[in-house]
Formats: sequence, C-alpha cells, structure tokens
Amino acid sequence: MGIQNTLKALSDPIRREILELLKSGRLSAGEIAEQFPVSTAAVSKHLSVLKEADLIRDAREGKFIFYELNTSVLEEVMLWLTGLKGAEK
Repeated sequence: MGIQNTLKALSDPIRREILELLKSGRLSAGEIAEQFPVSTAAVSKHLSVLKEADLIRDAREGKFIFYELNTSVLEEVMLWLTGLKGAEK
C-alpha cells in the first residue's frame, strides 16, 4: 500500500464523500457524478485518484463503469493509524 497515495486521496472532501456514497454499495460513474456540483470530468479525476490509491475498484458492464469500495485497503489504513496511537496507559 502506498500510504502517500492513500493520504493524498483522502485529503480531498469530494473524494471522502465519494467513499461515503460507496459505503451503501456500488454505483456507476454517472450516479456518482450526479451527487456533485462539479463537472463529470472533475468527478472522473477524483475517481482516478481514488483508484490509483487502491481505495476503490471498478468494473465495466456494457457501456457503464461501476465503482465499489476496496475495503481491504481501508482496513490496512485503519490498522496503521490505530498503531500510531500506541498502547493505552
């Protein structure tokens, strides 16, 4: 896991909101784009950053691309962050 890519991806509020949307299940790129007051090109860039950080996965079905969370990477990040906290005293 590239922690630098992960933290960069998580630093943007739109990308964090995309992850929140995907908690409920997979969505198409169009369904995600409908939720934001930015261009579809901007949403596409956000999805690319999340995919590069391995936080989401995509699958093409016909002419649509569906995105879903990659929970294994999110779990690794949570474990790493928890480890930084250290042992309770």
